Amino acid sequence: MATRHLRRFLAYSSVSLFALILLTVYLSPFSYMSVTAFKDISQITDPKQPLLPVSPARYSYQGDEVTYTYTFQGRQEEVTLKPGDTFDVYQVPTEDGSSHRWALVVKRRGVSFFLDPRNTDAGLIEWQGEWRTLQPVYRLNPQLDNFARAWNELKFPRVIRNTLIIAVGGDIGTLISCILVAYGFSRFRIPGKNILFIILISTILLPSQVTLIPTYAFFARIGWVGTFLPLVVPHFFANAYNVFLLRQFFMTIPLEMDEAAMMDGAGPFRTLISVILPQAVPAVVTVALFHFLWAWNDYFGPLIYLSTRRDLQPMSVAIQLYNQQYTFQTFMVQATALMGLALPVFIFFLAQRALMRGVVITGVEK
Repeated sequence: MATRHLRRFLAYSSVSLFALILLTVYLSPFSYMSVTAFKDISQITDPKQPLLPVSPARYSYQGDEVTYTYTFQGRQEEVTLKPGDTFDVYQVPTEDGSSHRWALVVKRRGVSFFLDPRNTDAGLIEWQGEWRTLQPVYRLNPQLDNFARAWNELKFPRVIRNTLIIAVGGDIGTLISCILVAYGFSRFRIPGKNILFIILISTILLPSQVTLIPTYAFFARIGWVGTFLPLVVPHFFANAYNVFLLRQFFMTIPLEMDEAAMMDGAGPFRTLISVILPQAVPAVVTVALFHFLWAWNDYFGPLIYLSTRRDLQPMSVAIQLYNQQYTFQTFMVQATALMGLALPVFIFFLAQRALMRGVVITGVEK
């Protein structure tokens, strides 16, 4: 019995450890981006800088002005400390095996003189060794000004407004059109329905680059280039991916529920609103989430149709253009990327909760 429990424990532990390693590897780029966004140029270029956004600790002397005398290479030298003088703090090992955080006051070759910030009355402390080999003491110092600077320079409220217009507008069109088309394919007897559905699914194989030039020419001819319309209106005509997902989910809902609604006097549209959609909340939320994230990250479409309108460009294009100005300042690049990522991640977690609620209220054992 004990051996069996031990084997089970080792198996679970191995799987958990493997999953933790995969999760760590997967999230390591995001972790690096998040940490870098809170740094400045001095923190990035410091070779001894740890991963976190920290700065070398500094001690500010606030006592009375005092002059210390010390001996270096057989001659007497003096150093005067004045209120407000600052010194770097190092982790200094001593002969008794302990380590102290002392402020470096005098730097000399082979010998240095420190001041104990907690006991300044003790005077200068002589330490034999090269001070450059000592480990500096760091303090947490996140640079929140990076985000304020990016917010103002990028004109973030305008960029978010443009992105939400494109994402939410396209999301509404996608849900309306795809739900109606999927409902028709899953519930109605239409001549040649299977052939039409195969033609629709086959459009997945058609690369977007093939239709780019004629589509752009058409939108330019009707005067839509330089507006949000080419990025929103096409989504009101459904797409194969979402129609397929919704159709497959609708087909899992028993037809007896439609028949019961028809017996109560409900028409096809009423059946869709009152019977089908409440059962399909997980699929609808998934479609809405996928399209929102796709529209939020879409770069090629806005770059083509809004290249002449800087005031209408969404997050993806605005951040890319902004980052071109700060190629060598990675902390600003990562700060803008983190700001652009915040809202989609927040909406994703909200959608996860809505998805779980949809599964709970489904009411049909699938």
